[in-house]
Order: sequence, then C-alpha cells, then structure tokens
Amino acid sequence: MAKTRELCKDIRDKIVDVHKAGMGYRTIGKQLGEKATTVGAIIRKWKKFKMMVNLPRSRAPCKISPCGSSMIMRKVRDQPRTTRQDLVNDLKRAGTTVSKKTISNTVHRHGLKSCSARKVPLLKPAHVQARLKFANDHLDDPEEEWEKVMWSDETKIELFGLNSTRRVWRKKKDEYNPKNTIPTVKHGGGNIILWGCFSAKGTGRLHRIEGRMDVAMYREILANNLLPSVRALKMGRGWVFQHDKDPKHTARATKELLHAAPIADQSVHLIIAGVSIIAVFVMILLMMVMVLRYIAHQKGTYYTNEEDLAFKSDPEVQDVSESPEDPEDPEDPEEEEP
Repeated sequence: MAKTRELCKDIRDKIVDVHKAGMGYRTIGKQLGEKATTVGAIIRKWKKFKMMVNLPRSRAPCKISPCGSSMIMRKVRDQPRTTRQDLVNDLKRAGTTVSKKTISNTVHRHGLKSCSARKVPLLKPAHVQARLKFANDHLDDPEEEWEKVMWSDETKIELFGLNSTRRVWRKKKDEYNPKNTIPTVKHGGGNIILWGCFSAKGTGRLHRIEGRMDVAMYREILANNLLPSVRALKMGRGWVFQHDKDPKHTARATKELLHAAPIADQSVHLIIAGVSIIAVFVMILLMMVMVLRYIAHQKGTYYTNEEDLAFKSDPEVQDVSESPEDPEDPEDPEEEEP
C-alpha cells in the first residue's frame, strides 16, 4: 500500500478547532474536503496526546501481524523443538516473508528463549509414580536423617560418544517440562562402568567394573568398598544404605550380605527404593568428578591420602598410598580395613 499524503499542521489545527465548536467528523470532512476517517484519526490523537504532530517512531514496523505472532507462539508451545527455519517456512506459506532474526525477536518478546534441551532418564509411568511416592514419604525428614544415608549406584559414562545437542524454546523455569527434555538411555561404545557411593559427609570409594556385573560381583564390590567408605566418612552407627531396585540389588544373596554382620550391626535398616531424580543428578555429578580424578591418576598424577579416597579400590593405587616407604603418605588405621 502506497504512503498517503500527510496533512499540514494548519489543517490539523483547524480540524481540532472546528471539532471544539461542536461539529461532527463527517461535517468537518465535507467542509475541509477530507475523509471522515482521517478527521477522526486526528481528533483521537489530539484527545490522547494533546498534540497533532506525528510522534517519532521508535523502530521499524513489525512485519509479523498479531495473527502471525499468535500462530508462532501456538506452534512453539505445542512443539518446543520447532526450529526458526520451520517457522519461517510456515509464515512464507501464509504470505509473509521474514528472516530468522525476526522470528527470534518475536519469540523473545513473549518471554521465551532458545535453550539446550535437558537430558533426563527415560522413565515409565510406574517409575515416575514410585519416585514421587518416595519423595513425598521423605519430604519432611530432618536434615540429620539425610546425613546418615549412604547413596550408591552404578553408571556408564561414554568416553568417546557423540553428544548431540537439541535446542528448544522455553521459559527459564520450564527446563524439566517433559516437552523440553530429551529422554536418554545408556548405550554406545567407548565407555567406562563405575560403582560409587557418597553421603552428606563426602564421597566414598569408586570402583571400576570390568566386564558384566552379576550378583557375585556386586556382593564383592559391597564387601570391599561399602564399610571402608562408611568408616572413612566417619558416619558412625545407625547409617542407612540406599540403592535402587536393580535385580542384582534385590537378589537374595545380596540381601544376605547386607543383613549379615558386621554391616547389620552398624546399619539400622536397609532402604531399597527408587532414588529420587535429584539424588540421581547429584550422584552423576559426583561420579563425573571422581572419573576425572581417576583418569588424571592413570596419567601419573599423584594425590594425597585424603584426596585419593575415591581410588582406594584400585590395587595399584592402594599399594602406592599405603606403602610404608613413602614418608609423605602416613598410614591411616581406619582405612586399612578390607
């Protein structure tokens, strides 16, 4: 649409003066030879801003109509993984040609931004209900009770895998909305499998799992690493051991080991339940730190006795840290337990 002729200031002032005298829009338009809609627009501007001159424009006019903006936001809310190019193509089919930058500006004005999709475990509805029940049951537990819990789990960490990143349109507090996450499973090559434990007092031992873990291997891991970690962290008596419902964890042989002395004498009871998702995330972060320290040690980095707590399960590391010939690494009687 071509730009129309702009009325001079004298005609605008005359329109307002005649309107003050009581004339209507159509009468003023016929008298001055202008359209009634033009007269009405000038009078409405005068009533709102008390001036007749054109106001300076802050930016270029928006190329996307309100209807187009609504279409963009509707699609983004329904499909957060929609790309800017998809939105550009949708508007082009509707008759509006815009750039990706215009799409970004439109979405940003509605409070959304492009963020990396969070990766969360692929959970079934039964898993979600079990974790929610666990969280509700222990919601009001005092902080002192959580300090007595020893958390444990295994994890597979991809060392050379491809970590593709997907982006989604979301608000700041919606990162864990199911629409804005990417379900993940543990698979791929070039990995390391680890067993680890930690509590509120710190991290326990880290054990590398060679081959396929079965019940016998899991019993051996607990026998060699659980109690030494508890003693090293000075958790005292009455501590609680927490692991998930993996078949190896719930096997009869594993239960017999956990209820046998001396574990049963020091532990009040055993919780076997789905670990809350927050605890899983904390556990993964701690394990990542311990993996980096493990890799650094394999490259020749030396640690003191306190820093090398996570690697006591490695026979080579244990020989170095507990060697009486090393004057810089004093023996700790509490850490000599098998």
